[in-house]
Amino acid sequence: MKKSPTYFLSFTLTLISIFVACDKFEPMGPEESELLDGPIEGLSNSESIQFLDGDIAFNDAVFTSQNGLGPTFVATSCGSCHAGDGKGHPFTTLTRFGQSAPGINMFLKQGGPQQQNRALPGFEPEQIPDGATFSKLTPPATTGLGLLELVSDADLLDIADPNDTDGDGISGVPNWIEPPLYIIPAVNAIVQNGKYIHRFGKKAAAYNLMHQTVNAYNQDIGITSVFAPIDVFSGLEVEPEVDINTINDVVFYLQTLKAPIPRNQNDEEVKQGKNIFNQINCAGCHRPSLKTGYSSIAVLSNMQFNPYTDLLLHDMGSGLDDGYTEGNAETNEWRTPPLWGLGLSPNSQGGEYFLLHDGRAKSIEEAILLHGGEASRSKTQYDNLTQVDRNALLKFLESL
Repeated sequence: MKKSPTYFLSFTLTLISIFVACDKFEPMGPEESELLDGPIEGLSNSESIQFLDGDIAFNDAVFTSQNGLGPTFVATSCGSCHAGDGKGHPFTTLTRFGQSAPGINMFLKQGGPQQQNRALPGFEPEQIPDGATFSKLTPPATTGLGLLELVSDADLLDIADPNDTDGDGISGVPNWIEPPLYIIPAVNAIVQNGKYIHRFGKKAAAYNLMHQTVNAYNQDIGITSVFAPIDVFSGLEVEPEVDINTINDVVFYLQTLKAPIPRNQNDEEVKQGKNIFNQINCAGCHRPSLKTGYSSIAVLSNMQFNPYTDLLLHDMGSGLDDGYTEGNAETNEWRTPPLWGLGLSPNSQGGEYFLLHDGRAKSIEEAILLHGGEASRSKTQYDNLTQVDRNALLKFLESL
């Protein structure tokens, strides 16, 4: 029987109404400000493709014994330590050992500087040698790193105050280290006696995101590359287990991850907390604003952003002195961690907070109260706040 045009029009309208009705019942996705992953806005088509390639390599590629894993290792993929590009969990915490004085590690021939605490069947996980000092390091969030990479050395030196000339109790110094040979320094890099300012990692021991990525493949997953060809288990040079293109894609992915988006910035209590943050000089180390220089990735060039870090080393007191260091940092010195995205940390940490370098702080307030050294004045002022003002400050920090 031939159907009339009216029938087809009616049928089409019925289907549309069904799809619209179903759409109303679909759960709403999370707001962009509730997610840490995703690209920075403004990438070109080719850049977007490379971002996706890096995303797949970072989050989806899993290593096994068939493609280079082990026999000892810490993790099987990049994303397993940085779920949703957020902070790691105690289960993924790394252990570095052997360096108890700047520039000296006596345990490099005994598995240092990092413990591979897992192993394939038939092999034993690596043990920390007797007498080696060590520190546990919780993986950081990975968002906004490309912006941090582009802060000029000159700006960092302008912020540094090694002699505390302004008398605020805060010095801040760069970690000057000689980078590996495969690293190409930035065009505007400042060099002192063959050493360059490093800025990534808990002690600012990695020069840039290429350095950080190569180290992570080699030390965290036991995967060799042309840049780091030495197998962490045997100590021998082996064929690359990850290719250059993959490393470049992962580096690009990290460079172009968006910065965390602050939330509830018009909330009056959040505004009050921001004022208190500045009044008690938390901003002395957690610097609210930095700017990038030129980048071949156009969207990253000459951009002001708000990471709440100065990328410098600070004395954090005896309570946070783990007896281990990297590069030329002292054992009690830690690079200021960015605070952006802080309130979203539980999303990747199993619904809880695990803060500070080793995850020992189970709340933002506990992290504040464990500050010492150059942060002592700010901590004392926090202690003296009313509960109302404390709550406002904590709410502001959760909004970042």
